[in-house]
Amino acid sequence: MDVTGAGARGRVLLAAGGTGGHMFPAQALAEELLARGWAVTLSTDARGARFTEGFPATVRVETVSSASPGRGGAVMRAVAPLRIGAGIAAAVLRMALRPPAVVVGFGGYPSVPALVAAWIMRRPRMIHEQNAVPGRVNRALACRVERVACGLALAQPLPGAVVADIGNPVRAEVRARAGAPYIPPGDYPLSLLVIGGSQGARLFTDVVPEAVARLPADLRGRLRVAHQARGEDAGRAAAAYEAAGVPAEVEPFFTDIARRLSEAQLVISRAGASSIADIAAIGRPAILIPFAAAAGDHQTANARVLAEADAAVTIAESALDAGVLSAQMAALLQGPDVAGAMAERAARFGRPDAVVALADLVESLARGAQ
Repeated sequence: MDVTGAGARGRVLLAAGGTGGHMFPAQALAEELLARGWAVTLSTDARGARFTEGFPATVRVETVSSASPGRGGAVMRAVAPLRIGAGIAAAVLRMALRPPAVVVGFGGYPSVPALVAAWIMRRPRMIHEQNAVPGRVNRALACRVERVACGLALAQPLPGAVVADIGNPVRAEVRARAGAPYIPPGDYPLSLLVIGGSQGARLFTDVVPEAVARLPADLRGRLRVAHQARGEDAGRAAAAYEAAGVPAEVEPFFTDIARRLSEAQLVISRAGASSIADIAAIGRPAILIPFAAAAGDHQTANARVLAEADAAVTIAESALDAGVLSAQMAALLQGPDVAGAMAERAARFGRPDAVVALADLVESLARGAQ
């Protein structure tokens, strides 16, 4: 039954925002639902809208009023509840006019208006939690949705929630390269991929180029680097690589991350859930450096899942310097057997079909509401 008049199957409303960590799994689900004949609307804020370029053109994007009570100065924190309240009111009105078949929240305060409106309007609703430590919004709303789909094993319970372990969805471009053969490092050109994430990326610009410069000369001479750096740091990173004699592409964002992952002999990354899911889906050895200021230290919990399976190396920020990182890089880039085994274990950990399970769960909720 089409409850929305929006295509053969109906309409699913996805609510996400803030960072790519929330938006990328939403994009993956949008791609899968569109392929199954659903219409898809994305509800996000202005910050999240920066990540919508990769979404299929047929996804309708609605910008909502939202804010984080923990961000900004005293005035911004004081008005945050008012902005969230305005967003909820607008979402209720939209939902009354065009009721979605299902609402799926991916975390972050921009998901609050749609999920609360769905609870008020008694629409089927669920949450996808990407991290091992649930975020504030998902913890608060977990008992008010029918399902909580988890990307990683939860380090702490969600009281009152009905939990389904399905993995973290990866985008179609990543799924297309899932399990791509790994070429272990050897006596030929080597590729290093550095993905810093949207938070805490400056540390990578401070440390990684210097660590590369400390590598043995013969190894450094075969290395090429693709480094994702904030715009204000890109020039400094590029200059550091040039001084080390290492060819490097330094950009604020790589739109072809799946290709770069598949070609890499080694990845240096933060431990965001989406980054880990991409690395594992394709199966590449990685050095993970959790962002120490992440809420609830969730990146350390995320990284621990791979590290305990010997599918990645983890270095805490408190222990990180150029010497430590360079030694770990050299061990993997000069150890083809070690790197190859790590790539194999990472691939076993990957769940490239998580998006299929998530879409199946969405459709089961839609059927239950008919």
